[in-house]
Amino acid sequence: MRPELDTVQQGSAPSEPAGAAGKGEQPARVRSAGIVGLGTALPERRVGNQEIAGRLGLADGWIERRTGIHERRYAASGERVSDLAVRAGRAALLDAGMQATDIDLVLVATLASDEITPPVAPLVAHTLGTLQAAAVDIGAACSGAIAALSFATAWIEAGRARHALVIGAEVMSRFLDPDDRRTAPIFGDGAGALVLAANAAGSVGPALLGSDGSAAQTIQATREKGVLEMEGHETFLRAVHLLHTSTRRVTDIAGLSLREIDLFVFHQANSRILAAVADRLGLGRDRIYDCIAETGNTSAASIPLALAAARADGLLKPGAKVVLGAVGAGLSWGAAVVEWGS
Repeated sequence: MRPELDTVQQGSAPSEPAGAAGKGEQPARVRSAGIVGLGTALPERRVGNQEIAGRLGLADGWIERRTGIHERRYAASGERVSDLAVRAGRAALLDAGMQATDIDLVLVATLASDEITPPVAPLVAHTLGTLQAAAVDIGAACSGAIAALSFATAWIEAGRARHALVIGAEVMSRFLDPDDRRTAPIFGDGAGALVLAANAAGSVGPALLGSDGSAAQTIQATREKGVLEMEGHETFLRAVHLLHTSTRRVTDIAGLSLREIDLFVFHQANSRILAAVADRLGLGRDRIYDCIAETGNTSAASIPLALAAARADGLLKPGAKVVLGAVGAGLSWGAAVVEWGS
């Protein structure tokens, strides 16, 4: 394996941009970013394992044993990635008690944009009514939500934004070969969103992002074929290794031991990957959140969807320290330490 290329965003916030404080003026205030809202959007159609297993000639229980997935959601024929992103964004804004006009930055992480151009984010920002917010797509596949979270946090810490909306949205079902047992049972559609605010309760701490383009063909969808292809065994090995190493690195940067982390919320790619990472880290399975059973692998939507599910299960208490981690096509990966707010 090539040496990994990665960058680290320290969670200690810099001072807000300002001139030197004059006589009688207050010094610039140190900014941090905290998650203040969560929202989700899932298509109505539920696709159970029997439907896929029957088509692929797989034995009963094979998909569940290999992946931990019971069902996944598929978007309707006219349902767009931007539709799911808007629904999740609205839910997150409502959860945060904010209006769309409060948002300064909209980042949409997706690998399945509705068109080659325009990108999704400006359409989502317009539909939500954010007026003149900056709006940018993030193309980092399954690690897209962590990349977007890191970039939005940096903007808030630097004083370029006060409120940011981060959305992960995918319609993976349109890029699947229904006869490929490596991918057809795994992926589903959905969207999840996070609202970040300056100086909120809780914080987004250090974040680490990395890439290794030499392994790009491990997971790919070419324009010629138009469907997702994945080397299953190689993807499994790389995902376990990178989740393990990035988790240790980001907690070291944060000055925390694994014992001090309350919950690990990793990309919901495969329950066997989560179990293998738990073993490598020496953690009990109850410390690593697993909600893949009902949604499958939703790529960039996975992390915000998992956070919303963990909160619904009562696992995100104020002050809880949470590690986020994901690995996806590129190869790209990311990890972050979050302290949960009220």
